[in-house]
Amino acid sequence: MEAQRAHLIVGGFPLGSHAGHDMEYARLRLLGLLSDRSDVYATVSGDYADLARWLPAAQLLITYVAGPYPNDEQNEVLRAWIEAGGRWLAMHGSSGGRAARSKEGPRRMVKAGYHETLGGFFINHPPTRKFRVDVTDGEHGVTRGLPASFEVVDEPYMVELQAPETTRVLLTAELGPDTSPPGFGFAYDADTALLADGKTRVIAYTRELGRGGVTYIALGHCHSALSRNRTRVDASVNAEGRSPAVLRGPWETKAYEQLLRNAIAWGVGAD
Repeated sequence: MEAQRAHLIVGGFPLGSHAGHDMEYARLRLLGLLSDRSDVYATVSGDYADLARWLPAAQLLITYVAGPYPNDEQNEVLRAWIEAGGRWLAMHGSSGGRAARSKEGPRRMVKAGYHETLGGFFINHPPTRKFRVDVTDGEHGVTRGLPASFEVVDEPYMVELQAPETTRVLLTAELGPDTSPPGFGFAYDADTALLADGKTRVIAYTRELGRGGVTYIALGHCHSALSRNRTRVDASVNAEGRSPAVLRGPWETKAYEQLLRNAIAWGVGAD
């Protein structure tokens, strides 16, 4: 059996920080899923700084980040690698990146070159809540074996598709308009993530890029007592609106674990 190489990037910004997420938990869970496969060997980094060092030998890149992002030079390396046949499984905060401060108060996300490569751009998320995720394409390997819908507790991401005409939407949720309270989250000019029906948002998608491809999954928030951001949660999480000390969110659901196993299989060409 020929071994496949996966490179995993998990980390926050500034380098080494948790950035409001339980990075240790996410890193260990993802490494566990990779180690369950006898055909995959994994390497690990905390950001994109050494991308050119690790990608040439890898078939799969997995990113779970909150803040780190590839600069223009690193994005060139990443895009060339994908177009040559590599596959990028991007999770959760991978669609974000640099947030610029404004005179109005709230920061706003800055779109960069890697967002075009990824095919998605995060603009904001309302408080963490419970919501239903719908499988809109059950024929793809990434969604194989998933129920028609499943519930999660997570941050309801608002992600703007960059190339909808070449994007295959896998998961959606009827989250409706942004319900963020005043001063919460990030500023933006228009809600370009809400689909034409005024209620649906894309939660996961896949797209081909050259001989390779990208799969993005917005789900995945987790935090510990150490990494918890003291922000509001929706009443569907608890009546007081206080963020629990430990939250594993979708990681505790069978559907999410199956989704990640499927996505890893897709990433190493075993789907």
